[in-house]
Amino acid sequence: NLKMSKYRQLIESKKYTFVDTSFDQLMKRRIYKVLLVCNTYDAFMLEEDGRIDERIFNEYFSLNLRYPPVFIQAHSVLQAFKILEDDAIDLIITMLTVEDINAFKLARRVKDIYPNKPIVVLTPFSREVSMWLEREDLSVIDYVFCWLGNADILLAIIKLIEDKMNLRSDVEQSGVQAILLVEDSIRYYSSYLPHIYKIIFQQSKRSVTEGLNEHQRMLLMRGRPKILLATNYTQAIELFDKYKDNLIGVISDMSFKVDGSKDAKAGVKLYNKVHKDDVHMPFLLQSSDSENENIAKKMGIGFINKYSKTLSIELRNYIIKYLAFGDFIFKNPATGEEIYRATDLKSLQEKVLKIPNETLEYHIKHNDFSKWLNARALFPIARMLKYITYSDFLNIDEVRTFIYDLIDTYRQYRGRGVIAKFDGKNIDEYLNFSRIGDGSVGGKARGLAYIDLILKKYELFDKWEGVKVTIPRTVVLSSDVFDEFMETHNLYSIALKSENDQEILNAFVEARLPSMVLQDLYTFIAAIKGPIAVRSSSKLEDSHYQPFAGIYSTYMVPKIENDTQLTLKFLTEAIKSVYASVFFKSSKAYMTATSNVIDEEKMGIILQEVCGQQYKNLYYPVISGVARSINFYPIAPEKSEDGIVSLAFGLGKYIVEGGQSLRFSPKYPKKILQLSSPEMALKNTQKYFYALDLTPESFKPSCDDGVNIANIPIKEVENGSSFKLVASTYDYQNQVLRDGIYEGGKKLVTFAHVLQHNVIPLSNILSELLEICQKEMGNPIEIEFAVDVDVPKDEPVIFNFLQIRPIVENKEMVNLNLNDIPLEKTIIYSKSALGNGIIQKIYDVVYVKPNTFNAAKNHKIAEVIEKINNEFVKNGKNYILIGPGRWGSSDPWLGIPVKWPQISSARLIVESGILINHLNQFVMNVEKIMNDLEKKHPGEVEYLQAVREVLESIEEVYNQNPQFESAKIIERLIEPDRILTFKIPWVDDKGEVQVNLGYRAQFNNAIGPYKGGLRFHPSVNISILKFLGFEQIFKNSLTTLPMGGSKGGSDFNPKGKSNAEVMRFCQGFMLELYKII
Repeated sequence: NLKMSKYRQLIESKKYTFVDTSFDQLMKRRIYKVLLVCNTYDAFMLEEDGRIDERIFNEYFSLNLRYPPVFIQAHSVLQAFKILEDDAIDLIITMLTVEDINAFKLARRVKDIYPNKPIVVLTPFSREVSMWLEREDLSVIDYVFCWLGNADILLAIIKLIEDKMNLRSDVEQSGVQAILLVEDSIRYYSSYLPHIYKIIFQQSKRSVTEGLNEHQRMLLMRGRPKILLATNYTQAIELFDKYKDNLIGVISDMSFKVDGSKDAKAGVKLYNKVHKDDVHMPFLLQSSDSENENIAKKMGIGFINKYSKTLSIELRNYIIKYLAFGDFIFKNPATGEEIYRATDLKSLQEKVLKIPNETLEYHIKHNDFSKWLNARALFPIARMLKYITYSDFLNIDEVRTFIYDLIDTYRQYRGRGVIAKFDGKNIDEYLNFSRIGDGSVGGKARGLAYIDLILKKYELFDKWEGVKVTIPRTVVLSSDVFDEFMETHNLYSIALKSENDQEILNAFVEARLPSMVLQDLYTFIAAIKGPIAVRSSSKLEDSHYQPFAGIYSTYMVPKIENDTQLTLKFLTEAIKSVYASVFFKSSKAYMTATSNVIDEEKMGIILQEVCGQQYKNLYYPVISGVARSINFYPIAPEKSEDGIVSLAFGLGKYIVEGGQSLRFSPKYPKKILQLSSPEMALKNTQKYFYALDLTPESFKPSCDDGVNIANIPIKEVENGSSFKLVASTYDYQNQVLRDGIYEGGKKLVTFAHVLQHNVIPLSNILSELLEICQKEMGNPIEIEFAVDVDVPKDEPVIFNFLQIRPIVENKEMVNLNLNDIPLEKTIIYSKSALGNGIIQKIYDVVYVKPNTFNAAKNHKIAEVIEKINNEFVKNGKNYILIGPGRWGSSDPWLGIPVKWPQISSARLIVESGILINHLNQFVMNVEKIMNDLEKKHPGEVEYLQAVREVLESIEEVYNQNPQFESAKIIERLIEPDRILTFKIPWVDDKGEVQVNLGYRAQFNNAIGPYKGGLRFHPSVNISILKFLGFEQIFKNSLTTLPMGGSKGGSDFNPKGKSNAEVMRFCQGFMLELYKII
């Protein structure tokens, strides 16, 4: 019944879950030490071409194998037992006779003491030896092999024993495949096994190109098929019955013992048994009797003559063709003709969509997809394809789609949590994280790879409906690229000696990156769709105790459409600028402060696609955020362990620089203090945002990594499609905040659709990520993320997990009830602090005097602080730094724009505000001002809107400068000094007298005379002229001339009037205006 098919649910849901094979757990038991028991003559014969250790090492090396064993020789029985007693021997290989004792007697004595120790007898080949072995009880030994003069027999012995030792764990539990070899002739299997192993190793080496890096390829080799050796029918049936679900083929002699007696047709009997269980199991018959070839042909199976001079070539060809080690050949089932060929999983996925229906049906019927995938150790996907049949599906197209989607999902899955090797010749669009170079990727990149691993481990990629949680597509230049770049151009000499950042930057930008790196970067640019973030990833970044976040530069470069060369130029300049930032003054100061040595620093570079979308010439994400797993000052019912989140519209630089981001606990996303009242929302929500300027002219090498980052007022993107997803509208008339965008009101960034209406489950995602990551890291953590909400229809929202870092822990943190501490006993008191603890060896307090503070002089204040700090650095002492506004703000009106070197000896930084108890009196209340203004000037919409927009744009600067309040700057600025209204009589061409109204709105003449033009239009009214006169104040200020603002006009309509009429009106206007000004 189709509805009952086990594939039905998979087909309909398209949610495929893969169980990873733990390749690092395969081949756990290995042969490390081999005891070779032989007399001196046999030892000489074995080593005639060199030492055994050396020969076996060469065999391992030629096949790209690891862990070659050590051989220890014993030339007497007594010596052998002494070695067994003293050393950890994994395998005993003994010659047929040693000191008049045959190998079988020796084996019995060894087994009595070491019953689980594998023993192999090695003997020269002769008729007499064969007859002797026929009479011996071989049960006490594991295998007998013929020494044919080649060291590869030793490799085959070791691998056969290792396969046997690991059968249970690898085949039964992990799904590793196997080949059953049935041969009773010691002479022939001694010849066959080395050939088969070499073929398997060589083909597996070809197949493991599916590994995404060298380590993964090495592990995939552990998943190569094992060989099961049977010497009679009973053993063969036991092995087949036990491992038939994991067999990829059977190679069998024609004649061997059945029930203790030789059976000339035993191979046919075995084939019938195998064919009954699995009609498509490859079966190769081998025989020294050429007549058996006809029997093989009738049965439709392979045949090799044991006496063939090309036996090894025929064996290799059969294994490649029928045991699926070669390319996947898509056949025409009617003719056997090749239609397409797939060399890897990528090409298999592509060809599945192209092959004819009958070809697809043929390969499904023969289980060819599963065989081919198993041969490449791609067990998770092979398992899901092994038992599919045509009857599981509605039609052949559904089969095709299922296989394509399955491979598609698996390729995404296997690329997660892995740092792949970047392949510029064959870039894999499914890889999220790859590296160029072989050195260290640095701390930040390790953090990213760790994130990817966590997302995979906890299956978080598509856990939330309609959301894809992932890391951005990332390529890392490892530290050896940095080393080569520095040494090739001898850059350390200038980098370490120069104190001039620009000089260092110029030297780095002029140098050339390695040629191979440039080729890979060119390929990377071609593969991505949007702008590129170029981030530092040094070996010290994101360490637990000395985090380097923000010390080195981060640049963003636009992808120039149809100009890869220009994009490459920008990208290489950005990379070299990040390299240069390691040696900038601020970096050197931080190195000194943290007792690190700058010339030991190694730099990796992270290249990432920037999350977001384009609006005009700007590029930015809809949501950027920083989340912490610990909230030092929760507001009930929040708990400290619930964490805290800061959200912003646009690039995350806004949050880093202390902008008015929206803060909330992910456990209580609807409880946001900033939105608790309309007045709070108007005052405490985002007024501007950061975006990448996409114009090519905006980017140039600069010590300022924000050279092409634009600071944009929110109102400039209110018409963008993405803004509606994060905005609310303040209704002036009803004084309420409405979620969404509506005409006429003020637009605020509230993220209401996300947090209040759960359009995406952002708070749930963040809660779980913070909990999991903190548990995994064993430490409070901070994460950065960006969300693409504005996505095409039916596409998932993209949650980009950008970075993770540990929060620096103060080991001397204290638990205090702040209510128990009287305020009068405190020196500094704050309601908003980052953590608490004990900081020792503080000698002084450096503070900016609040009563004389002037924000206009913030740059000079920064220079003074630098001089003071230099004295502390020289004396090796630390201090508390106190000052108004935001320390380190790039906007000097918001705080003192210090850099790290200027305050490197400060241990505690306090942002004090300006006479904080007095400051509240001087905070601009835009709504109160506007309400008062509306009462005085009712209905004057144009004028009132202009005043509101200006006040909101200067609000933060105003609040930082109390002298503006004391001088009543706002009151003197927003209303006109005088409003003049007068009549203008004039005569038209018909001789009739006409009368129009004239106006003049004069705004401030504090610094000079009023200046402004005239507007003649029927729509002119006093509201429009107030609006124009108010704005004229600011236009005039840009000229730097001492002038006030003014605007005049009339409701006279020049349109349709003659030149003479216009002249007479203008003369009348000026005559009337002259009388009153």
